[in-house]
Amino acid sequence: MKTSNSKKIFERAEKVIPGGVNSPVRAFRSVRKEYPVFIKNAAGSRLYDEDGNEYIDMIGSWGPMILGHNHPGVLEAVKEEIEKGTSFGLPTLKEVELAELIKECYPAIEKIRLTTSGTEATMAAVRVARAYTGKNRILKFEGCYHGHSDSLMVKAGSGLLTFEHQDSNGITDGVIKDTMTLPFGNIAKVRELVEKEKDLACIIMEPIPANMGLIETEKKYLKEIREITEKENIILIFDEVISGFRVALGGASEYYGVRPDLITLGKIIGGGYPVGAFGGKADIMDLVSPIGNVYHAGTLSGNPVSVSAGIKTISILRDNQEIYDNLNEKTGKIVEEAKKLIQKYGIHATVNHVGSLFTIFFSDKKVENLEDATKSDDEMYIIYFEAMLDSGIIVPPSKYEAHFVSLAHSDEDIRKICEGIEKSFQVISEQYK
Repeated sequence: MKTSNSKKIFERAEKVIPGGVNSPVRAFRSVRKEYPVFIKNAAGSRLYDEDGNEYIDMIGSWGPMILGHNHPGVLEAVKEEIEKGTSFGLPTLKEVELAELIKECYPAIEKIRLTTSGTEATMAAVRVARAYTGKNRILKFEGCYHGHSDSLMVKAGSGLLTFEHQDSNGITDGVIKDTMTLPFGNIAKVRELVEKEKDLACIIMEPIPANMGLIETEKKYLKEIREITEKENIILIFDEVISGFRVALGGASEYYGVRPDLITLGKIIGGGYPVGAFGGKADIMDLVSPIGNVYHAGTLSGNPVSVSAGIKTISILRDNQEIYDNLNEKTGKIVEEAKKLIQKYGIHATVNHVGSLFTIFFSDKKVENLEDATKSDDEMYIIYFEAMLDSGIIVPPSKYEAHFVSLAHSDEDIRKICEGIEKSFQVISEQYK
């Protein structure tokens, strides 16, 4: 596969951008590539790079391209909006319409504030939780990624794990002191901490962790956390930046039947354009400025282009909820075939799967938390990534990320993905005899 143009672009990028990329995992360093492929354009289930190579996309911009790239309806909505203007610094009707639409789909969201990113949404949600409770400390779970704000970078997932870091430099000891962490899935440790810690403002969690690879959550675990937080006056925040509108129209909250106090959203509610949001109970959200004294602002919050793309994307999902059955069926085919191939080739691997997300962990045991994920085999994943790339399929360039299936993936795409998985397992089995 020719990638000389990508190499040249990367060499240019390194001179002006730290590491040559604007988000660490894009560098392909964890899969030991000298440089990443640079994408020129996309359509449906396909990505096309600067060398003219075509790939089946299993990343989907990390989730939001649930309808596929450049969906005609979304594209038309964006074109219409761009002609009216791109940024006003003043409110628009479309902001209200998107807020109403999200509220319709998410019963737990009584009021909502739009942001420009998921990071901003989680940062603001934590701030509001502290103001509402009058308490200072927060609890998050090891390996869960909630954006790159200081207090949420402690023992985080996603790109930090990719580069073998659990924390980021540049965060003060005071901030770290106020952020407590526990292993995901251990309810006994949650109960123990809550009993001792009386200054706990909130528990923030990915209800479906997808930033240490995908972790399959038990409904009982979420319900027990909900019970604990309600009893102890602790705000429960679901970070649904990935799971929102992805696993169900009402996200993980609907999927598991658990209603948190606050929910953060991103990515998908802008149809792939920059956007985020936080929302929840009205009495909590009414603390937000200008009616409350918790400040949140942003010139591009509620950007009309992003909002228009989001309205169209969510409307399509709402009006065609059979899409979720379609996505689950496609994903199920890949997962079941992968499991069969694991047995066929005797690979030390396991597959975690929720809705239209999955992760293949090269491990001889079920992966249930960060400790399990870190023990999965790096070398095998590198072989897997390389073999899939050679087959014309882009999967996450890190073992700590999830694969995403979109509506645009055809039956033929699914067949090719399964063939690529078999090719990768063949190579692995030959090298690990």
